Amino acid sequence: MSDAKSSSSPDPAAANAMWGGRFAAAPSDAMQAINASIDIDQRLWRQDIQASKAHAAMLAAQGILTTEDEEKIQAGLDQIAAEIADGRLAMRRELEDIHLNIEHRLTEIAGDAGRRLHTARSRNDQVATDFRLWTAAALDGAMEKIDRLQRALVAQAEAHADWAMPGFTHLQTAQPITLGHHLMAYVEMSERDRTRLLQAKATTLGDCPLGAAALAGTGFPIDRERTAAMLDFTQPAANSIDAVSARDFALEALSALAIALMHASRLAEEIVLWTSPHFRFARLADAWSTGSSIMPQKRNPDAAELIRAKAARVSANYAALLGIMKALPLAYAKDLQEDKALAFESFDAFALSFDALAGMIETITFDKRALRAAAGAGFSTATDLADWLVRELKTPFRDAHHVAGRAVKRAEELGLSELGDLPLSELQAIEPRITEAARALLGVEQSLESRASYGGTAPARVREQIARWKEQLG
Repeated sequence: MSDAKSSSSPDPAAANAMWGGRFAAAPSDAMQAINASIDIDQRLWRQDIQASKAHAAMLAAQGILTTEDEEKIQAGLDQIAAEIADGRLAMRRELEDIHLNIEHRLTEIAGDAGRRLHTARSRNDQVATDFRLWTAAALDGAMEKIDRLQRALVAQAEAHADWAMPGFTHLQTAQPITLGHHLMAYVEMSERDRTRLLQAKATTLGDCPLGAAALAGTGFPIDRERTAAMLDFTQPAANSIDAVSARDFALEALSALAIALMHASRLAEEIVLWTSPHFRFARLADAWSTGSSIMPQKRNPDAAELIRAKAARVSANYAALLGIMKALPLAYAKDLQEDKALAFESFDAFALSFDALAGMIETITFDKRALRAAAGAGFSTATDLADWLVRELKTPFRDAHHVAGRAVKRAEELGLSELGDLPLSELQAIEPRITEAARALLGVEQSLESRASYGGTAPARVREQIARWKEQLG
């Protein structure tokens, strides 16, 4: 028999003082380690104090707490907030989470008044409320990050509204576009991202869980409309079981983050391509470039590459929370403790990624000559020839497509770099009715000017969109 003392030996005094009355022994070390969440959820301390202050005020208004007890609780919570903000309050893992750490400290400060704060609530509705409040604030922060990126994109688009570059499909040269038009595409994407984040915030602050207690509500005459209003929720949650077990608000938030980071990752990938010596379209500032430990010539776009990776991690966090939720019977289960780690990491990754992306866009420089040379390469104005045949000669589009394809083939045979360099005689050998007017439209600049439909790449249209966005962003 071992002489070592078991960590689960009966010791009533060692059981958790906040819930241990039922138990004759303390939890094992491993049990305490897997059960404790204070290392993660201490980030909820502001929201926990905010909700506790609202709960105490409501209890006092309902006559459930005395005015004296409420005053002690409110003062104690203010003191705890100051202690945490100043780093003077050490969190204790044996108290498991931020809720019990704050309650324990409140009891030290306010005595029996602190012990009465938990009347008519449970950690189940408490954490659901705190997490919603934290998520709403984090969504506001995420929208601010999007705003900064949009402003950077609009500024660069305005500076390069008429700079020609190749537009790609399948990463093959398709048609000439303007750099301003390309950058503004990401402004539109990010606005949809903002809309999703705003909707996620509305969902998050829709139903207030506080007062649902463990899962069945409470026998105390509480005023849930009052606490919901004090905490800026739309209304109290109508079903106490749903109130404590729902995490779809967090799923909606993570989904919105994942989509926004997917868009950010696409832009990051373009930065990686554009700054490579094979494209030479752009150059990152030194502040956003790294070097190699062995190759002195390298300028690596590490921040852009890491954004791609962080986008994948946030998508995985969304999938992980979806997996946690999918098999949980009602109501609360401890599996839900993992939700905050996934959310916290995702919002942190989002903030860092968007700061980095905005920083890169704000300081990136573009190579006009390289962009223009690439814009005409690959016979990118072939569609303009087909369009002219349809518009001027009333040629069926499929026939016009065939004629333009033959012109491209002939230009390749002659070793030309742009379709506009093909002599008129060569074009007329393919289709005798082609005139110099058609050939004149095959230049890159002429192609850009012609794409003047709403939402098109013509510089005039691009500048219209830039002006609209400058007004919208303020």
